[in-house]
Amino acid sequence: MATADVAHHEEHHHHPSGVMRWITTTNHKDIGTLYLCFSLSMFLLGGLMALVIRAELFQPGLQVVDPHFFNQMTTMHALLMVFGAIMPGFVGFANWMLPMMIGAPDMALPRMNNWSFWILPFAFTMLLSSLFTAGGGPAAGWTLYAPLTIQGGMGVDMTIFAIHMMGISSILGAINIIVTIFNMRAPGMTLMKMPLFVWTWLITAFLLIAVMPVLAGAVTMLLTDRHFGTAFFDPAGGGDPVMFQHIFWFFGHPEVYIMILPAFGIISEIIPTFSRKPLFGYTAMVLATAAIAFLSFIVWAHHMFTVGMPLTGELFFMYSTMLIAVPTGVKVFNWVSTMWRGALTFETPMLFAVAVVFLFTIGGFSGLMLAITPADFQYHDTYFVVAHFHYVLFSGAAMAMMGGAYYWLPKWTGHMYDEKLGKIHFWLTTIFFNVTFFPQHFLGLAGMPRRIPDYALQFTEFNVISSIGAFGLGFAQLLFVYVIVKCVRGGSKATDTVWEAPRGLEWTVPSPAPYHTFETPPKIA
Repeated sequence: MATADVAHHEEHHHHPSGVMRWITTTNHKDIGTLYLCFSLSMFLLGGLMALVIRAELFQPGLQVVDPHFFNQMTTMHALLMVFGAIMPGFVGFANWMLPMMIGAPDMALPRMNNWSFWILPFAFTMLLSSLFTAGGGPAAGWTLYAPLTIQGGMGVDMTIFAIHMMGISSILGAINIIVTIFNMRAPGMTLMKMPLFVWTWLITAFLLIAVMPVLAGAVTMLLTDRHFGTAFFDPAGGGDPVMFQHIFWFFGHPEVYIMILPAFGIISEIIPTFSRKPLFGYTAMVLATAAIAFLSFIVWAHHMFTVGMPLTGELFFMYSTMLIAVPTGVKVFNWVSTMWRGALTFETPMLFAVAVVFLFTIGGFSGLMLAITPADFQYHDTYFVVAHFHYVLFSGAAMAMMGGAYYWLPKWTGHMYDEKLGKIHFWLTTIFFNVTFFPQHFLGLAGMPRRIPDYALQFTEFNVISSIGAFGLGFAQLLFVYVIVKCVRGGSKATDTVWEAPRGLEWTVPSPAPYHTFETPPKIA
């Protein structure tokens, strides 16, 4: 009997090696690694497209690419960054960390987990292939507004199908996360004992399930307008292009929080560790996260103040948008309070966390400026908006992911990363990020429209500064890749706790985390 048990145990621990391990894996750590590697590659590719945009805008006039290709680059950069870098990156963190944080042996639905990842490479291959079709890829901004998307070539159809596949992947991942968190927590881990990263992902997963079908509906209506004679968004047939904006932003605004809530979760793990204090106001943080998610459904039309809404509508969306600043302010207050009188040290993850709190708050303030309807009439569709959402999404989401990568990399690999290079990467990223995007606030206030390949002479100086910053920011990320590769290949051995006083179950397992983590669930005191 004992021999049979041992054989079964060996069988359980055996996993295929080589390429088949990665293709057939159902292990949450392997799938998390696949998501993170995919996210990083899309981040670099999307960044390359951003450099094409900034190279063209380095001087007035048309010098590098033609206007149609420029519009394809702005659209493709946005789609790759949103659906290819930020969202899969956070799903990668969820796959790696959630089972370890709640004491589960794996994700609840491991085969579906494998499938939800492998849909993505095919979706993005299709999306990128659209650039090589007659008429090129989509050139309508990431919002894919009709009527621009009704007029495009075959590349638009490929984009629509790619978005469907990404949406399926997101919904499958979200279902898996919800089932795992509700059903596989260790004995004694009540909902209010879960780490904040788990809470932010639980709420994010519900947002995904609620809004991804809305985007699917919008792009399906586009598809039928293009090929099946409907006129949902075509005024010639009695349709309304503004309806597309309503449907799109009903998805689009919760989507912004889908990209930022997991970042809040990561920051809420890092700051207490390096402050050597528990998180201040845990319950308030959970409630604030839920409030942000709820309010994200009733503010969508603040993206549309200039379409000719009735005054009542403008007032409603203005006030509800201002209201969402309250739970966000609670979070910032609690992070700062956690650091207050803590025994702070500034390792690389903490540097990123503090920068996220500071820079995301700037993005929040410019968001409040955009929330004021009469003021938004001036800012709308200018570079002020571009600056605002990069302060939210780059210094909010992307830099939080970088901080999270440095924070958990020793746990994943068993090696410490090069702290000195990590800090150099942090300072280069932070400085060049601000050099790139801060001048864009002034360009927008001076009236420079976004998504244009050429501009008037008075905008030259700020565009030159912005483009220099963008190239610096882009090349700084190559250092990030180098630090990760160097850490994976070796380095000083990481202890089990890695940091001085981290809290959470993931620090109770060895570094690197074993292939199967909790065979017997831990007991939570």
